[in-house]
Parts: sequence; structure tokens; C-alpha cells
Amino acid sequence: MAPVFVTAAIFALLFRRIPYWQLIEALGDADYATFLLLMIPNTAVYFCWDTLILSVAIRWFHGPIRYREVLPVRAASYVVALFNTNLARGALAAYLARRLQAPFLPLGGTVIFLVLTEYTHLVAWGALGMLLGASQIPRPLLWIPPAVALFWLVFLFYARVHVSPWTAVRVLIGSRGPGGRRGLPDWAILQTFRLAPARRYVQIVALRAPMFFVSLCLHYLAARTFGIAIPFVQMLSFLPIIFMLAALPITVAHLGTTQAAWVLFFGAYAPAPRLLAFSLAAHGTFTLTRALIGVAFTPIAYRDLAAPRQPAPTAG
Repeated sequence: MAPVFVTAAIFALLFRRIPYWQLIEALGDADYATFLLLMIPNTAVYFCWDTLILSVAIRWFHGPIRYREVLPVRAASYVVALFNTNLARGALAAYLARRLQAPFLPLGGTVIFLVLTEYTHLVAWGALGMLLGASQIPRPLLWIPPAVALFWLVFLFYARVHVSPWTAVRVLIGSRGPGGRRGLPDWAILQTFRLAPARRYVQIVALRAPMFFVSLCLHYLAARTFGIAIPFVQMLSFLPIIFMLAALPITVAHLGTTQAAWVLFFGAYAPAPRLLAFSLAAHGTFTLTRALIGVAFTPIAYRDLAAPRQPAPTAG
């Protein structure tokens, strides 16, 4: 129930600041024909490219799989994500484990790898925007790129060479863990992070760039259908952060955090009711379109999941 309470609390705070009748007026004053012509293709591009990234990562770390084989499960996971994002990620890993006849935890680790590199990709775009418009960026945001770099440094030291802040404590007290190097366990869920060479991290982050750039341009144009004119540099600076906040699995269907972020970051460029109206319309269109795609593919994913398994292909 925690996501429900968090979502309700965020909207309660928003509506203390923004009267609901102003929101209704803003929603009624938009050019929806142009808006939908921009935002529905945004979802379609996201779905196709997101599936491409998933299929590439599976081929890198687990064995051959065709793009069209991944489409149904990627789409069906969007339906599950309406209720619980982490459950959707787990369901995706479980489906792929059955599909490839591979252990669940290493595939779960690959899904986590994609999640963390997605956050890193958004931070990289945000850092570019900060460089272009540094004078207008709130100072606390400037700490995000170095904080992410520090996270990766600590995490990869642990995942790849089993060096962690508590390693020294284990050595000092003479404690030996249940296995693995230096007394630390070789967790299967970290397999992808151990096996991936440095170039794979860079490649998967770079592979996401076209998907985000398309979304950036379409959001920039779609905002104008609600009477919102945000400079492109500011959109580049803040939209990755908004997407990163939206990806956090702390609210229902990612509602609340996205709307609060639009009002917070772009309040200097448009009235709060218009920003809230646009963010609700954009988020609703994206979520509904993804769900419809998921519903269309779910029967295919179910038939594939229920079909008798063939011998697993040999990884090349």
C-alpha cells in the first residue's frame, strides 16, 4: 500500500497549490489533435527501441534470441508495470528464464543491469544539459552526476572484485563469508555485472540515446500544444531528471513524482496548472498507449509461455 499513500500524498500537496478548476481549464485549452500526433508515436518508438535494447542485452549475456521473440513479453510487462514496476521486472526475468531455459537470477541481474544503465543514460543527458545551461541549474542538481559516478565505482568494485567498505571489517575480525573471493559470496544476480566488459556499459548507455532524443524533441513540441514554451536547453537539462524520477518504483503507475517534477523544474516557464495538465496528459497517453500495446501482445506472450519447451539453443 505504500505506493498508494505516496501517490495520494503528492497529489494532495499539488492540489493545495493548484485549484482543481484551474487544472480543468488548462486541460480544456489544449490542441489534442496535434498532441496525440506527437505523443502516440513517442510511445511506439519507445516500445520498439526498448525491446531492441532488451534483445541485444540478452544476446550479449545469455544466448541467441530474436527480436520478435522478445516483443510479446516486453509488451506484456508494461501491463504488469501499471500495478507494480518491480513485479513487472521480475515477471520479465522469469519469462526469459523459461524461454531460454536459463537460471532465473542471472537473467534478473541483466534486467537490473538495464535499469541501472537506464538511470545512468538519463544522468548523462542531464549532465549535458547542465553544461549547456549551467547558470540556470539549481546547485543541488549539479551533485547528481558525481553521485552516480561514485555509486558505479563502489558497486562495480563490489560486483567485479568483491572490494566493499565492509571488506576491511571482515579482514580485521578474521571473518570468512559463505564463499567467494575474500569471504564474499559470488551472487548469481551479479553475474552480468561481473562478465560485462567496460565497453558493454558504454554501448548500452549509448544505445539508449536515440530513444531519449526522440522523446525529448516530441515533448518539446507537444508542450506547445498546451501553451507551454520551454527553451530547448532547459528541456534537455530537466527532462532526463523527470524521467529518472518517474522510473522510481515508489508510486502507482509512476503518477505523482512526474507531475511534481514538471511543476518544480519548469515553473519559471508556464503557470503551474498548465504544467500539471500537460504532465498528466503526457503521462496518461504514454501509460495508456503502452498498456494497450501490452494487452494486444499478452495473448501471444501467454501462448508462448504455456507452449512445451524445446531444448535450449547453444550460446554463440
